[in-house]
Amino acid sequence: MAYRDRSYNQEPKEFEEKVVQVSRVSKKTKGGNKMGFSVVVVVGDRKGRVGVGLGKAGDVQSSIQKGATYAKKHLVTVPMVDSTIPHEIYVKLGAAKLILKPASPGTGVIAGGSVRAVVEAAGIKDILSKVLGTNNKASNVYAALEALRRLEPAAKVETSAETGEKAPVKKVTAKKVTTKSKPKVKK
Repeated sequence: MAYRDRSYNQEPKEFEEKVVQVSRVSKKTKGGNKMGFSVVVVVGDRKGRVGVGLGKAGDVQSSIQKGATYAKKHLVTVPMVDSTIPHEIYVKLGAAKLILKPASPGTGVIAGGSVRAVVEAAGIKDILSKVLGTNNKASNVYAALEALRRLEPAAKVETSAETGEKAPVKKVTAKKVTTKSKPKVKK
């Protein structure tokens, strides 16, 4: 029987999946140890939409499938200016602290592994980033997603019909997140 190529039957994937972290977890029970897996998956279409999912199951493949399904249901739309983000942003989420800065065309993605996965899945090609807090990959992925969620779209650039010059782009600064502190008590 001749070999038949069936690749033409496969439809192209709409979303790209990237596994960021696989953790083997175990639980002590009366009958022994119960083993399982926890997987962090980043899903994106490289056109401005990205999502993150955490899947837990008895085997790795099921965990990946659960995480990808959750991520596809909770996508975030990322505002972009050409191939970068519209403005600089600082996010603190739990122990993770993250700075994202726009970069000039041709710079590429300057980011660590966990942040790089989120940014590339979103389709951002030029960006600078720095993780300042924890080394936990899952925390950094969620912080990167939150940073992209908080981005505000830049003012639309309009060109003049006569001159062909671009109007100046209004810069938007990131909103500072404040936490509630305990009221001061006078002694």
